[in-house]
Amino acid sequence: MLEVKDLVVNYGVINAVKKVSFNINEGEIVSLIGANGAGKTTILKTISGLLKPKSGEIVYLGNQIQRQAAPKVVASGISQVPEGRHIFPGLSVMENLQMGAFLNKDKQQVQENYRTVFERFPVLAERKNQDAATLSGGEQQMLAMGRALMANPKLILLDEPSMGLAPIFINEIFSIIKKINENGTTVLLIEQNAKKALSISDRGYVIASGEVKLSGTGAELLANLDVQKAYLGG
Repeated sequence: MLEVKDLVVNYGVINAVKKVSFNINEGEIVSLIGANGAGKTTILKTISGLLKPKSGEIVYLGNQIQRQAAPKVVASGISQVPEGRHIFPGLSVMENLQMGAFLNKDKQQVQENYRTVFERFPVLAERKNQDAATLSGGEQQMLAMGRALMANPKLILLDEPSMGLAPIFINEIFSIIKKINENGTTVLLIEQNAKKALSISDRGYVIASGEVKLSGTGAELLANLDVQKAYLGG
């Protein structure tokens, strides 16, 4: 579904991503794990069209997208839930969801997407007229995920979805990610909680200093002693 080939991304003179290659098959959950500053968020922003690479290719459903503008990437079926959620304060829950549906001109499908989001996140239905800024951190994360799902993505990019959340919300968010995947959406996940991420992932890649250092199934990486020492507190 998605193939990243020899991706190089610079911030000015800083080489943030160094010839990274990985792939995602349709229907999978794939995790990128690694320390802060490893280049994971840069990779996601480049896939979604927010950054342009120095070199390399991003091939999505057979088409190169590394030079496409972000709206075109979203229209092709890729949505990103950014680190820190970035909901729109001052707008209601419903208005935030409307922003996610901005590019969808099929009114009937948009209404169906509202129903799906409210079924998956009942708290958003209860608070649809409430200012999004007044929601708890976990509820804002659900809103950010719901907003991304309003675009009807085939592939959803999740950047640190459990960051700053209470443990009860962390478990709920990972349960929701699994359900989103089971309902047909492919998932690329970046997550500091490597144990949780790998436990729900089909496969994973360890990113360090802008490079892929290791890859394997979620179970293989969980069992790897180096991964345990570096990322799992082993």
